[in-house]
Amino acid sequence: MTAGTITVRYWAGAKAAAGTGEDVFAVDGPTTLREITIRAVNEHPGTRLADVLAVCSTLVQDRPTASEDAANVQVSPGETVQFLPPFAGG
Repeated sequence: MTAGTITVRYWAGAKAAAGTGEDVFAVDGPTTLREITIRAVNEHPGTRLADVLAVCSTLVQDRPTASEDAANVQVSPGETVQFLPPFAGG
């Protein structure tokens, strides 16, 4: 196992809900997107972050994960997870 960090970036409504644009989580090795999402929600108790993340599109590095089960998406140390809420626009 390789220890390191995973950077989590929040955009738009997710950033507002988290109260920050970014978190960095220490990890002992690869983890799952589901575990990262749980850690993100636990990092910001008393917010509406869980509800916002539930509707977000998610990227691991530059790879969209919408068609995958978060419990099966591996995230390795050094990678970045981005949560992008839906937005309106023309």
